[in-house]
Amino acid sequence: MKTELTCIICPNSCQLEIESEQTADGLPLIQNVCGAFCPKGVEYARQEILSPCRTISTSIAILHGELPLASVRLTNPIPKDRIFDAIAEIKSYVLEAPVSAGTILISQILGYNSDVIITKTVPRKSSN
Repeated sequence: MKTELTCIICPNSCQLEIESEQTADGLPLIQNVCGAFCPKGVEYARQEILSPCRTISTSIAILHGELPLASVRLTNPIPKDRIFDAIAEIKSYVLEAPVSAGTILISQILGYNSDVIITKTVPRKSSN
């Protein structure tokens, strides 16, 4: 099977062609990677075929804040097929203002080595 990808690791945006086949147990086996100008492109292709991971950014609701939402992000990528599970868990949180950028909202989300951190400070709304 041939798969074509555009590498996103560096500005070269190499057009990668990956030749692979499935093993008897259904797992992909990479035979060849073409089009990478550097070793990082080859590693990216292997990662995408064998175990694609992503990082996400989203927001959470903030009560009584100067803003209704605070942005959050993952500290490390998680498996691509768990993104919607992670978003569902993140969206279940509603915090009371104030919240500070850099605060860990969820440690090791879904059991992975990735924390959810707040990236936007939201002060409490003044009562004037």
